[in-house]
Amino acid sequence: MGSTDSKLNFRKAVIQLTTKTQPVEATDDAFWDQFWADTTTTVQDVFALVPAAEIRAVREESPSNLATLCYKAVEKLVQGAESGCPTEREKQVILNCTCILTRILPYIFEDQDWRGFFWSTVPGAGRAGLDDDDGARPLAESLLLAIADLLFCPDFTVHSHKRGPDSVENMQSIDSCEYIWEAGVGFAHVSLLSHLHVGLTGFLFLSTSLLRLLLTCFSEAMYLPPSSDNSVLNPWVTFFCSTENRHALPLFTSLLNVVCAYDPVGYGIPYNHLLFSDYREQLVEQAVQILIVTLEHDGGVPHRPASPSSMEEQESTGPENLFVNYLSRIHREEDFDFVLKGLARLLTNPLTQTYLPNSTKKIQFHQELLVLFWKLCDFNKKFLFFVLKSSDVLDILVPILYYLNDARADQSRVGLMHIGVFILLLLSGERNFGVRLNKPYSIHVPMDIPVFTGTHADLLIVVFHKIITTGHQRLQPLFDCLLTIVVNVSPYLKSLSMVAANKLLHLLEAFSTSWFLFSAAQNHHLVFFLLEAFNNIIQYQFDGNCNLVYAIIRKRNVFHQLANLPSDPSSIQKALQRKRKSPDVISRTSSQETVSMEGSHPAVPAEPGTLKTSLVAIPGIDKLTEKSQVSEDGTMVSVPKTDSPHTVHPDQSAVAGTSDTESNSGRDNEVSVCVCVHAFKSICTVGKSISSHYQDVFYTEAEMERRRLSSASSTSFWAPTPDWVLSWKCKLPLQTIMRLLQVLVPQVEKICIDKGLTDESEILKFLQHGTLVGLLPVPHPILIRKYQANAGTAMWFRTYMWGVVYLRNVDPPIWYDTDVRLFEIQRM
Repeated sequence: MGSTDSKLNFRKAVIQLTTKTQPVEATDDAFWDQFWADTTTTVQDVFALVPAAEIRAVREESPSNLATLCYKAVEKLVQGAESGCPTEREKQVILNCTCILTRILPYIFEDQDWRGFFWSTVPGAGRAGLDDDDGARPLAESLLLAIADLLFCPDFTVHSHKRGPDSVENMQSIDSCEYIWEAGVGFAHVSLLSHLHVGLTGFLFLSTSLLRLLLTCFSEAMYLPPSSDNSVLNPWVTFFCSTENRHALPLFTSLLNVVCAYDPVGYGIPYNHLLFSDYREQLVEQAVQILIVTLEHDGGVPHRPASPSSMEEQESTGPENLFVNYLSRIHREEDFDFVLKGLARLLTNPLTQTYLPNSTKKIQFHQELLVLFWKLCDFNKKFLFFVLKSSDVLDILVPILYYLNDARADQSRVGLMHIGVFILLLLSGERNFGVRLNKPYSIHVPMDIPVFTGTHADLLIVVFHKIITTGHQRLQPLFDCLLTIVVNVSPYLKSLSMVAANKLLHLLEAFSTSWFLFSAAQNHHLVFFLLEAFNNIIQYQFDGNCNLVYAIIRKRNVFHQLANLPSDPSSIQKALQRKRKSPDVISRTSSQETVSMEGSHPAVPAEPGTLKTSLVAIPGIDKLTEKSQVSEDGTMVSVPKTDSPHTVHPDQSAVAGTSDTESNSGRDNEVSVCVCVHAFKSICTVGKSISSHYQDVFYTEAEMERRRLSSASSTSFWAPTPDWVLSWKCKLPLQTIMRLLQVLVPQVEKICIDKGLTDESEILKFLQHGTLVGLLPVPHPILIRKYQANAGTAMWFRTYMWGVVYLRNVDPPIWYDTDVRLFEIQRM
C-alpha cells in the first residue's frame, strides 16, 4: 500500500503542476517536496507518471513552473553533494530528483528557446549554493559538478573507508582518487565494488541512475541538426571534461576500469542471469556509453545558446578534454594488456557456445565497445602498436568478423557493419596486422561460412566475400573499404587456402563483367583493387600461394577478357542491355561449401517493427584514406595525391599489358585443339568439386538494372562513354598477371600431357615448388592506404554513436517520442 500511495501522491503533484496557471514560488517547499521528499518511486514510475504531453504543456503554458521544478531538483542534488547524504531520506530525495531530471531534460533540449535555460543562473531563487554572488555558476555547471560529487559519495555510491562515529567524511575535501570504483588502469588496489558488503546492489543502482542522468545531460547533441563543423562542441561534455571537474581523473579511470574488468560469466553457474538481475551490467553499459560520448570531442568552441555571459566566455579554442588527454597518456604495458583483454573478453562473449542453450549471459553492448576500441586506437597510438605487436589482435578480429557476417542481411544494423569495417581499415594500415593474419585459424566460432582449413587471412577474405555477395544493398558503399583492407594486407599473406583464393577470383569475375563495369562511374575501382591485391601476392608472396596461382590459371580467361574489354559505343550499350544467362559461373552450385560451421545460423533480416536510426553518408575511399609507400627499411612514406585514386606503376603500362595479352590470347587459340589443353581442361573440371566455390548469387538482373538506373539518376544521368572506358582501361595493372600466365600456362599444359594428370593435387605440387624469379617485372613498391580522419567520418561517428545510445536506452525510454534532429527514427 505504501508504494501505491507514493505513486498516487506523486501523480497528484504532477497534475497540480500542469493545471496551475499561476507561477508557484520557489520558496513554497510544501508544494515542491511532493515531487521528491514524500515519495518512493523508480525511474520507470516517473516515466509512466509524467507523460510527454504534460511536460510539453507545462513548458508552453507555465514555463516558470517548469523552470522552478528544474532549479529545485538541481538544488536538492547540490545539497546532497554537500552533505554526503547521511540519511536514507536524503538518498531517496537524490534518487527522485535524478529520475525527474532524466525525464524532463530531453524536452528542454528539443525546444530551441529552452536550451539556454540551464546555462543561465536563476536570480532570487534563494539558494546560497547556486547563486550567492555575481560569479554564480550556470545551472548546468552546478548540476554536472553535483553529479560528479555524488558519484564518489561514501556510503552512497562507493564504500566508505571509515567506520565508527567519525565515519562521515567532508565531501569538499575528499580525495576521490581513493574511491576509484575498480582496479585496473592506474589503480591496483582492491576494487571498492568487489566488496561483498550489504548495500552493494544499492551502490550499483544509485551509480547507474546518476550515470543515466549524466548521459541525458550530454544528449543535447541529439537535438541539433547534423553539421560537419567539428569546432562546435557539446557544452555539457566540454565543461564536464574540463579542469573545473575535480573528479575528472578518478571518474575516467573508474569508468574505463569498470568496463574492462567486467566478466558477464561471473561465477559460471548456468542460467544464473535468469535468477537475479545483474546491476553491474547496467552500470557497465552506462559507463561505456558515457566514455564514448565524452571522448567524441577534443578541443574547439563549445556551442552554447546565445546569452550575454556565454558569448563573453567563448574563445577561439575550447578547454582541453581531460578524458581524451588521460586516454592518450596511458602507456604502461600492463594497463594496455588489461584494457585489451577486457575488451576482447566482452566482444567474444556473444560468440561463446555451451552445451546448455542460453545458459550463459550474452551482453548486448558490443557496438559501444567497438566505438570505444576505435577511440583507444585513434587517440593512443601506443595502444594501437601494443595491439598489433602480438597475436592478441586476432582476439579482436574474430568477433568483429562474426558481427559483420551476422549483420550483413539486417538493414537495421548497417551502422555496426560500418564501424566494424572502419576498425579493420584502421588496423590494416599497419604492417603487423597483415603479418598476424597468417596465424592458423583453429578456433570454431559458429559462423554461416564455408568450412575451410587455413589462416585468419582466409577467414577475413571468406567473410568479406559473403558480405559482398549476400549482403543488402546499403552495404555497397563499403565495397571499396573491404577491398582496400584486402589490398593493404595482401603483401604479407603467405599462404591462402583454396577456398579464399577462389573467393577472390569469384569477386574479380563478377566485378569485371562489362555490364557491371559500365553500370556506375566508380565500379571499375573494385577491379583495380583486386588486381593490385593479386599483384602484391604474386610479387611478394609467390612461394606458398600455389592455391591462388592455380585459381588464376584456371580463370585466366577473366584476365584476357578484361584486357580486351570493348570500348566502342555499340558494345557498351549491348553490355548494359545484356540479359544474364542461367546457369553461369556465378550461379549457385552444389559443392562442399554448403557445409557451414557447426552451430551457425544464416544471417536474417530485421524483424518487422525494428527501429533503426539514419546515418549520414560516408566519404569516398580516397577521402577516407591517404596513400603511404613502404620503403626498403620498412618505414612509411606519404604519397602525394593524384587525380586518380589508383597509382599506376611504370611496369604496368598499357602497351606492355596489351602485348602480353595479345600474345597469350593468340597462343591459346593456336593450341586449343591440342590434347594438352583438353587434359588441362579436364583437370579444371575435376578440380571444381574441390576448388570451385561459386555458390553465392551475386546480383540478379533486375537488381543490377535497378542499381544502374539508381546510379544514373543520382549522377545526373551519367552514361559510360568510350573515352571514359579508355581513360581507366589503359591503366589496368595486368602486366604481372599476364607474365605469370605466359610462363606457367605452357608448363602446366606440358606436365598434363607428359604425365596424363587428371588430379589437381599434382598441379598444385608443381606450382608449389615452382619459381618466377627473374621472369616477373621488377616488384612494384608496396602501397598502403591508411585511414585518415576527416570531417565526414567525424560526423558519421557522431550520428552513429548517438543513434546507438538512443536505441539502447529503452528501459526507461529516455528519448523516445522526442523531437531529435541529429538523425531520423525509422521503423522497419
